[in-house]
Amino acid sequence: MKKPSDSGDTGYGIGDLLGLGSQSVRKNYYPALQDRIEELEKERNRYKWLFENALHGIFQANLRGGFVAANPAMARMCGYDSVEELITRVVRLREQLFCGSGEFDVIRQELLDHGSLSAREARLRRADNTPVHVAITLLRRPDLGPEVVEAFVADITERHQAREKLRQLNADLERRVEERTDELQNANVVLRYQIEQREKVEQELVVAVDAARDANESKDKYLAAASHDLLQPLNAARLLVSALIDSNLPVDESRLVQRVQRSLESAEDLLADLLDISKLDQKAMQADYVHTDIGALMRGLAEEFEPLAENAELNFRVRVGVGRVRTDPRMLTRILRNLLSNAFRYTAEGGVLFAARKRGPNLEIGVWDTGIGIEKAKLEDIFREFQQILPKGGSRQGVGLGLAIVERMARVLRCEIRVESVYGRGSCFSVLIPLTSVAQLPAGLPDRETPMPASSSFGGLQVLVIDNEEPVQESMRALLARWGCQVVTAGSAASAMEYCQSTDIILADFHLDNELTGCEAIHTVRRHFDRDIPAAVLTADRSDDTRRLITAQYLPILNKPVKPNRLRALLTSLVASLNPERD
Repeated sequence: MKKPSDSGDTGYGIGDLLGLGSQSVRKNYYPALQDRIEELEKERNRYKWLFENALHGIFQANLRGGFVAANPAMARMCGYDSVEELITRVVRLREQLFCGSGEFDVIRQELLDHGSLSAREARLRRADNTPVHVAITLLRRPDLGPEVVEAFVADITERHQAREKLRQLNADLERRVEERTDELQNANVVLRYQIEQREKVEQELVVAVDAARDANESKDKYLAAASHDLLQPLNAARLLVSALIDSNLPVDESRLVQRVQRSLESAEDLLADLLDISKLDQKAMQADYVHTDIGALMRGLAEEFEPLAENAELNFRVRVGVGRVRTDPRMLTRILRNLLSNAFRYTAEGGVLFAARKRGPNLEIGVWDTGIGIEKAKLEDIFREFQQILPKGGSRQGVGLGLAIVERMARVLRCEIRVESVYGRGSCFSVLIPLTSVAQLPAGLPDRETPMPASSSFGGLQVLVIDNEEPVQESMRALLARWGCQVVTAGSAASAMEYCQSTDIILADFHLDNELTGCEAIHTVRRHFDRDIPAAVLTADRSDDTRRLITAQYLPILNKPVKPNRLRALLTSLVASLNPERD
């Protein structure tokens, strides 16, 4: 007969109840338990340093009881010699920690309703029963218990005392005002004078507000003037350096000149970016919608970046879109130029693809590269001002405003910017334009890649440069002469017609002497030669009014400081319009 203690045929004993009845169970149980213990140890160590070194009080407690844990700063704040004494003596927060039970009840109810409260002012009871004024931030930890909380406590006694002192001063001031009012009841003359002075001050304030409003409305004007004055000398220096680079200089001198060029480029890009970001943030930059040939726009950018690709020995492929888009071509060009600049900047080997395609209800124009890529965690930061994602050991390039400008301009154009990236393999930035703005769009990518034109040859091309700044004249003459052009420079249309017998191309600055413009100079020269000479306007004035004025006269615009690759692309397009006449 079996005893009651015998296991019998059930196969279930006390070892099974404890999880020890099976060797496989124990093998599975203990590693999991060990991992949990290690996690708890890491969690404890994570808080340990904060508890022991924080300047403010930190504690964990149960609202129904007392402290679970606290740091030395909390003990000192409450007037206890040690954390152990604080935890031992304060076993009921409601009665022993808070000066008023009603105050505790309000805080407890708010925690139960909302789960947390921030910087709540309260009074805590010290060991000697004196109050200490604190700002307390509490967070419920339901995972540790229904009313377990963690808190951060700052001693605001000095602030409270200062506030009480201010309140007392206000009370004293009110009393003195009342006394003074009684004394002045019979001083009507003085009171009348004070009223008159007050009215005078109010009138001055109205004038000041009006002046501030006028100043705010004229910000675009001052911004344009500042850009012109700052960018003009940069333009001359940039062109002279470009001419030096094309010279056969010794290796050391060539390296120094290239460093100067990079510094000028950085200063130029920084100034242009700051001006643009300022106008965008002030909502002073408005979109000027026109029907734009997307293929021509992309080909122009491709010609601009082809020399950069050749110098960097990168494979630059272009697949242009077909159709017309209703957009602001200047802003869309700036968006795509910034994306292309970033692609070449962060691609050391491989290549860049610049392409347009139909994607769902949108036209997508994208830039794909094989560069350093971006970590997924940092993708949200790249469109913030002054943010750059640098490769390990890399140096900072620019100031981190390019993508911020892209994001803001896309918002003005009501377009979407998308980014996909694989860290270490490359990135894709694209702008999506709704198909409601697109006409005659092909179903997909073109079957054939658009071949990039070879570097333009300007041998024998006669170019007339009209600019009232002699350093700019000299620098343009030096650079264009390096490209094989025959250059004539003049400060005005009158002097240009005096020294120039004929010309193929006109490049004119917008702001000339005697309040004349480059547009007027171009029309004067055309009338003089009785020929529609291809021309463009170069200007450091980036205001919307100036841009609209030049665009209305069907003249291309190139902003100063002039980048050589953009100048070369502009000359190429002007020569293309000149070729039928030359043939």
